[in-house]
Amino acid sequence: QVQLVESGGGLVQPGGSLRLSCVASGFTSDYYAIGWFRQAPGKEREGVSCITNSEGTTYYTSAVEGRFTISRDNAKNIVYLEMNNLNPEDTATYYCTTYRNPPCGIPPQSFEDWGQGTQVTVSS
Repeated sequence: QVQLVESGGGLVQPGGSLRLSCVASGFTSDYYAIGWFRQAPGKEREGVSCITNSEGTTYYTSAVEGRFTISRDNAKNIVYLEMNNLNPEDTATYYCTTYRNPPCGIPPQSFEDWGQGTQVTVSS
């Protein structure tokens, strides 16, 4: 079983940046991808971004395309989400999640593993 620990959230002004980190333990190459989803109060989960394990192919939801960048450090088993030009609509709890099978970048199914989340608040 994979354990995922997120960090890096916080309060930032509109237009600001944050970098989220996800440290994975027990991660194996059997997983198709690892990624991020978010959930704001009163809203459904939203897939944000993912990166495939074998080829490093990335995916972004249209709301963050061009502003967010996902990357990974395989040696350290860390996945990053660099978030730039943040706006209030990005406010949510961000979760790191596994994807055992394609597609990734969607809200995870119940059998996936995800972390405890990190809060991102964009406000002036």
